[in-house]
Amino acid sequence: MCTGPRCTEGGLQAESLFQKLGKAIDSRPGLTVKRTRSHCFAVCKDGPIMVVYPEGVWYRCADEAVLERIVEEHLQNGQELSGHVIHRLGVGDV
Repeated sequence: MCTGPRCTEGGLQAESLFQKLGKAIDSRPGLTVKRTRSHCFAVCKDGPIMVVYPEGVWYRCADEAVLERIVEEHLQNGQELSGHVIHRLGVGDV
C-alpha cells in the first residue's frame, strides 16, 4: 500500500488505512498474506493505492469500507473487486 505524502494531505489517510489493513488481516487467522508499505506508486491522483500480488491488481483504496472489501473479497475469497481496480499487471490502465 502506498503511504506517501502525495495521495492525501500529508499521507495521513493512507497511513491510517495501512494500519487498518494490518488489523483487518490480523483479525482473520486463516489469512496468510503480508502487507508492506511503499512511499509512492506514482499514481497520486488515484490514491491511496493498494496492490495485490501475485495477481498484480492495483486498487484505489479510497476509504475503510473499500479496504475491508478488498481484504474480505480479494485476499480472503480470491474475488477481484472490478469496480475499484485501476490497473492490472501486463494490461495497462483499466
